[in-house]
Amino acid sequence: MRRFVAGRVSLEKHFRLWRRSFSQRAQNKASGQENDVVLPKMPHFDYSPPPYDGPSAAEVLQKRKKYLSPSMFCFYNQPVNIVEGKMQYLFDENGRRYVDAFGGIATVNCGHCHPDVADAIVKQINRLQHSTVLYLNHAIADFAEALASKMPGDLKVVFFTNSGTEANELAMMMARQYTGCNDIVSLRNAYHGNAAGTMGATAQRIWKFNVIQTGVHHALNPDPYRGIFGSDGEKYAKDVQDLIDYGTSGHVAAFISEAIQGVGGIVELAPGYLPAVYSSIKKAGGLFIADEVQCGFARTGSHFWGFESQGVVPDIVTMAKGIGNGIPLGAVVTTPEIAEVLTRRNYFNTFGGNPVCTAAGHAVLKVIEKEKLQENAFVVGSYLKERLLSLKDKYEIIGDVRGKGLMLGVELVTDRKLKTPANVEVLHIMDQMKEMGVLVGKGGFYGNVFRITPPLCFTKEDADFFVDVMDYTMSKM
Repeated sequence: MRRFVAGRVSLEKHFRLWRRSFSQRAQNKASGQENDVVLPKMPHFDYSPPPYDGPSAAEVLQKRKKYLSPSMFCFYNQPVNIVEGKMQYLFDENGRRYVDAFGGIATVNCGHCHPDVADAIVKQINRLQHSTVLYLNHAIADFAEALASKMPGDLKVVFFTNSGTEANELAMMMARQYTGCNDIVSLRNAYHGNAAGTMGATAQRIWKFNVIQTGVHHALNPDPYRGIFGSDGEKYAKDVQDLIDYGTSGHVAAFISEAIQGVGGIVELAPGYLPAVYSSIKKAGGLFIADEVQCGFARTGSHFWGFESQGVVPDIVTMAKGIGNGIPLGAVVTTPEIAEVLTRRNYFNTFGGNPVCTAAGHAVLKVIEKEKLQENAFVVGSYLKERLLSLKDKYEIIGDVRGKGLMLGVELVTDRKLKTPANVEVLHIMDQMKEMGVLVGKGGFYGNVFRITPPLCFTKEDADFFVDVMDYTMSKM
């Protein structure tokens, strides 16, 4: 942990020095020319927030430093104090509007404070905030039925949790209980959570503490951009078979993966990878766990679930984030046969299936369908990706543009041939884009990938503004 903090401090120091040098160069270059530039204009939005009379950004930051964990860090040199949200926009303490291109880390699918979701929450919280799943209540049963209807095959049994980490922990335990095996295969560059079991399945050093993590084998990441086999999914899949042959008894509990790695930098698995791996895992007696925490709930546009793009049907599906539009909610969906393993002992979750959370989740499904958000994610996401690809043609610093729907990544490099990560430049561009009214995430193993995961109500006008701001910022470098 100390090494990570020291590394982060070093990077921030490097960034401050680079930014000072960049500012001096930019000032000299732009002198006498700035008046000729037309700045991108944010799309019209018929809403203005009421005056904010709460604590200032400085006061919030002071309290945060004093009372919250020092592991919590902020984006930006001057952290933004977000006090209100409306659909695809966020507002700071001064009433300034921002285009939210991060969506609370791929979480706010329907839009901030969507009236249908908010209304469902308020109605339920006024009726019954919490009891226990030991009593009957229609909210949890109604949502489970609606969620099961969105699943393929025999995936019909739902277990509700509070987060993606918790959902993945439960899925891994169920696979081990069902198969009688302990070994699980995950991918390098994966992120599946930060608890004891899921930290083992995670494969990026900055997310792994020095605790016992056993029984997980990490296969080559089928990364079309940085991987050794390019886009040949079947060649990467051979490594999974090798892990089974040389690292296990020949039998495994499960293979777990995202269809598009979120924290890992919006990495789409190489085409044909999952079907080939699925075959190897099945021969070894294992289950396939699809982690849909980030790419589920229509985000990829072409499909409701990310795994569908590779033509496979998992044995267990985990989900969170977009399931509740920001409400703490997760779920594990599996078959009746696999679900039976939890009857061998008592399994209980105090807040999993809470009536307020499940009412929110049910409302989210209805909004996605009513407002055709999957179709919007496909149409607007495809348009946004095309515009980003045009930026790649314009700027050498963009090494790759990837993803599907409204789950897109832009990887920055200082050398396209060597693919040298441009992590310092990413920080500068993020900061400048924030100053112009755009909030975007970053990720990837090297921290050099823009993670573009806005609410699914994002419009083409928002996409144009986003790309125009990025274009303007890069033109000044």
